[in-house]
Amino acid sequence: METQQSKAMKEDSTTKEAAVDAELAKAIMARCFHPSLIGPEAWEGYVFSDLEIRIKESTDLYGAVLWPSAMVLCHFLETNRDEYNLTDKNVIELGAGTGLVSIVSSLLGAKVTSTDLPDVLGNLKYNVMRNTKDRCKYIPLVTELIWGQEVEQRFPRATHCFDYILAADVVYAHPYLEELMDAFDHLCQENTQILWAMRFRLDPENSFVDRFRQRFHLEELYDLPTLRIKLYRAWRKDKGTKDQGEAAA
Repeated sequence: METQQSKAMKEDSTTKEAAVDAELAKAIMARCFHPSLIGPEAWEGYVFSDLEIRIKESTDLYGAVLWPSAMVLCHFLETNRDEYNLTDKNVIELGAGTGLVSIVSSLLGAKVTSTDLPDVLGNLKYNVMRNTKDRCKYIPLVTELIWGQEVEQRFPRATHCFDYILAADVVYAHPYLEELMDAFDHLCQENTQILWAMRFRLDPENSFVDRFRQRFHLEELYDLPTLRIKLYRAWRKDKGTKDQGEAAA
């Protein structure tokens, strides 16, 4: 039977966790600012690596809108540079959207390949080039990528080895979740780490995480109930473990 003391300790722990969550969420969202004057082009501003980043959104395209998960991932990358040092690392971002994660990764010294669907590529390339020109050690590559068979053709494992796969808000109720899973599986090699921020909305997100665990080890880095976002680190299981997991599914 739970004692009054243990119950009080649990409540105190929950209160402290809620306070930490709220403080971290506030710090992350504070990185965004809006222009003081309205100009000919609409943009939103962000501050990472002590630099101002201007992001142009395209509100008529779902993938060309910046979602808070991207800010969460960028905040983590900047504030954990000692443990997750991107300098000179090969990085690929899946579903780059407006490009904020790719931009911040480039500013942190990574060799970045920024990918998304053809219909958002123009806006993505504009944002990435606008915010990285003359600021980065390596010029980021922006290229289209359709999840599925094209991943293996565009990025053969023998010649493309990535240290990090980055993804923010790529899991939602779209019909290409299996193709996304296969893209993670193909691109993630023995020494690759996945850093993936996800906003929980509906059941597809939960079931994707369950299936993802069958192929990858998964560690929770952030849990932000205020934003309904979690940040994960993942790395591949050995083939035998993966096969056993698939057989049990």
